[in-house]
Amino acid sequence: MTIRFSNARRLPGLVRSAVVSPASLAYLGVVAATALFVAVDSLFVHQADASLAGVWLFLLAAPAIFVFMIAGSLLGDATAGSAWFLYPSLVVSVLVQAVALGLFVRLLRAERHSPRPHGA
Repeated sequence: MTIRFSNARRLPGLVRSAVVSPASLAYLGVVAATALFVAVDSLFVHQADASLAGVWLFLLAAPAIFVFMIAGSLLGDATAGSAWFLYPSLVVSVLVQAVALGLFVRLLRAERHSPRPHGA
């Protein structure tokens, strides 16, 4: 008896179609523009006090980034505050949310095009 994983073969196509949706691309564009703003602000703008420009990236990555922050705090404060944990967590959470946004848009399109019985 063989078990066929038809959904496993569809997964890369599903993720690809979710990421290339216009909503996902717009979200990733906003994140990229914000990251560029944060980089320019951090590197070239000298301020007397700390800039809060990096907060915008966390707001765009919320709520998925909070899962990583909780996991990092469970591993220890040194892990949660380190750059080697923070930046990959930020990237992964943004990508997860882009896929989720694309799948949500795909679900809405499927709901709109599905036939409904009369009287429903």
